[in-house]
Amino acid sequence: MTLFWIGAVVLLAASIAALVWPLVRERTQRGVALAVAVAVVLVSVPLYREWSNWDRTQAAEAADQSAMVGRLARRLEKNPDDVEGWLMLGRSQLAIGQYPLAQRAFRRADRLEEGRNPEALLGMAEAMVLQADGEVDERSGRLFEMALVLAPQSEKALFFAAVAAQKRGEIELAVQRFETMLAMSPPPEVRSILEQQIASLKAAPVPSAGAAAGNSSTTPVAAVVADPGAGGAARVQVEVSASAAMQQRIERGGVLFVFVRAPGQPGPPLAVKRVSVDLPVTLELTPRDSMVPGREIKAGQAVEVSAKWSKDGVATPRAGDPIGSVAYQVGQDGLKRLVIDELSR
Repeated sequence: MTLFWIGAVVLLAASIAALVWPLVRERTQRGVALAVAVAVVLVSVPLYREWSNWDRTQAAEAADQSAMVGRLARRLEKNPDDVEGWLMLGRSQLAIGQYPLAQRAFRRADRLEEGRNPEALLGMAEAMVLQADGEVDERSGRLFEMALVLAPQSEKALFFAAVAAQKRGEIELAVQRFETMLAMSPPPEVRSILEQQIASLKAAPVPSAGAAAGNSSTTPVAAVVADPGAGGAARVQVEVSASAAMQQRIERGGVLFVFVRAPGQPGPPLAVKRVSVDLPVTLELTPRDSMVPGREIKAGQAVEVSAKWSKDGVATPRAGDPIGSVAYQVGQDGLKRLVIDELSR
């Protein structure tokens, strides 16, 4: 903006010089030259304000936003573990169109929260989509799926996860997610869009080979257990059950989450499943259940498989939820028992 004003002043000075120089050369006309110069300045300012299409208010707001983002970034240099600060920085950078920087800020928050903050995941994915001119690709789709696991009632996660499912050819899952949004009583204009989208999807031909929708809360048990050959030796097989004491706490209508994590390594889980079934149930997790590309189950890994029962479908750890875990050697162990036998603290 400073360069703009410097250029404007230079051009104005050049214009004045071109007009008054012939008059200055004549001594008798120097008074006229001065009057012309003053007149040009006095007339150009109101004409510029009248004819210019530059939004001075918007420019001032943009400058204020950029300054605020700069101050926040400098504050985070001194407080690098401030999760809320990184989330705010990401939101601010999204607002002013700095999508790569926004991704970086949300990624930092995600690492600090070890993959358990849905806002960080949604922010990363949204920045990717905006940078790609609205395209939901495989990478951003996986992040939306993971955010939906952590925040199943998030309208943003539901919408983009539905779009991602539609792109994968999982039409039934996409319809289910759009219908879930309808049940949340959205504004009339949003409801109309959702109803049109649902009608369009239901009228479309059913894909001949739909992808497995293992993370869907309505997936039948038969579909939850993957093909034994999927992922080769890189798979985890567990039979999830509950102890007698925990069985009394587990209510029908809840949701079972199963996570595979690398012990001692922060970040998102290597794999996750979210299902609504009665216990006991046998599940298989493979690289297909990875939430983030490049972070998945590999043969030879020593991992921890944990299960959590949630009565309201929230994956975030909370005190009092029935949980259980078991150590697992990928590629060596076969089917192992995973018993939910304690409460989280």
